[in-house]
Order: sequence, then structure tokens, then C-alpha cells
Amino acid sequence: MLIQDIMTRTPITVRSSSSIAQAAKVLLDNHISGLPVVDDNSAIVGIVSEGDFLRRGELDTERQRSAFLEFFVSPGRLADEYVHAHGRLVGEVMTSPAKTISPQALVSDAVEMMERDGINRLPVVDGEKLVGIVTRSDLLRALADILADKAKPHSDAEIEALIIAELGKRSWSQNGFIHVNVKDGTAELSGSIFDERERLAAKVLAENVPGVKAVKDCLTWIDPYIGVAMSMP
Repeated sequence: MLIQDIMTRTPITVRSSSSIAQAAKVLLDNHISGLPVVDDNSAIVGIVSEGDFLRRGELDTERQRSAFLEFFVSPGRLADEYVHAHGRLVGEVMTSPAKTISPQALVSDAVEMMERDGINRLPVVDGEKLVGIVTRSDLLRALADILADKAKPHSDAEIEALIIAELGKRSWSQNGFIHVNVKDGTAELSGSIFDERERLAAKVLAENVPGVKAVKDCLTWIDPYIGVAMSMP
């Protein structure tokens, strides 16, 4: 799946020359938590989000340190914090440069960037042109669509074949001791496992196959060292 398949097109933007009051109003009016910031040529120059308004002098939330601790903070950082707490324009408080992604990038690339950098949104750029934005909400929406598609009806034979095929792809189940029988959308898992953790993994695998309504666990655990067998209570 590519970014262009799930991104929000024509994103709402704000200019770097806009006031923070204007930016806050846009965020509140549109029920969003962040905005791409563009310059007068519509080139993206940063991101402004709710987080940029947390440490504000007006809210009396400006970062405070004791004189002792402030001694160890560089003057440059203190100056930067002052600007962020008292700046009046978006360009003074935004996060810059903005991390961006291509519309042809994989969705997995966006997830890795979001996790690694602790961000919630990525402007999508084609060359220098802003063509969209992908957020965690877009990922959630894509997941919901996929789950809805999986809920569509399938025949028992199709479901059974899909579960068997998926089990064959997993190294923990390639011994062939897990058997599958599907009736009226209920997948019955039987046979033997040699690690109790494989029980839940097999159940989750079956639950993710399109058309599965329920999973019946009939697996038997066999201790590989002493050969004792135990069924699920």
C-alpha cells in the first residue's frame, strides 16, 4: 500500500506569516491537531501542532528552572524556548524543517518515521509541491476499511484454504501438526503444538482471515521433553 492510497489530499495549511491566534482557530474549527506551514510561494517550511502551544507565557506554562539548573542550559536553548513561549507568528513557534514523505513511498515507511521521530503527521510532497498529508487517523481509517473488507462473506472452503495457506507461511506452524476445519464461518483448530504460545498465535492468525466469524480451539499441547499431552481447558 502506498501513501497516495491513504493520504488526505488538499490538506488545510497555514502561512508562516499568520498569527498563532489564526493557527489556533484553524486547528479548533477543523478539529485537527496539526497543520503544514507554507511560505508565500506555497512551499512547505514547517509544521505547527497543538504541542507547539503547550509551553506558553499566556497560560503560565512557560518552562521554569531553578537558577542552578539554568546554569547548565545553553543561552541559545534558553533563547529558543523564550521565542517558542512568546512568539506571535506561526513561523516563530513551528517545528522546522518539516519531515515529509513522497506519495510513492510505502505506508510502512510512514509508520517507521512516525514511530522513530514521535510524530503524528507527515506532509506529502511531490518534488517541492505539497500534495497531501498522512496522519495516524489516515492509517486508522485504512485499517478500518481493510477490516470491513475482511468481514465480507466467504465460503467455508475458501476460508479453510486461506487459513492453511497462512499457517504455511509461519515458521512456528510449518510442522504441519495444526489442522483446520471450517463450518458456517467457525474455524476449528485441532492437532498438536509443542509450545503453548503457538496456541494464541494460531487463533489470532485464523481470526485475521477474511470471513472467519469465530475460532474454536481444539489444539493439544505436547511437552517436547517428556511427551505429556494437555488439551485446552
